[in-house]
Amino acid sequence: MQPYAYDLDEADIKRERDKARDLRATQWWKRRLAKGVCHYCGEAVAVKELTMDHIVPVARGGKSTKSNVVPSCKECNNKKKQLLPMEWVEYLEKISKSDL
Repeated sequence: MQPYAYDLDEADIKRERDKARDLRATQWWKRRLAKGVCHYCGEAVAVKELTMDHIVPVARGGKSTKSNVVPSCKECNNKKKQLLPMEWVEYLEKISKSDL
């Protein structure tokens, strides 16, 4: 595990991942998926292609709560990795500048 300022042990991470698994089974999450839109890129995505992303990653102290999870396409989720929201914005800005 990468060294972060958070003192999380494997039991904490497992507990949050279990909560995420339970949250994925709720009607609330199914309704979020049914919209078929990635939170990050805004693209229409097949429901089966959407994943649950923690805005603040579990490994960095994030919780598996409704306010911290969003549907994300696999591409955005893989690119975001364990970045915090402000780091993700900086990453996206850097990418768009390099495309110019």
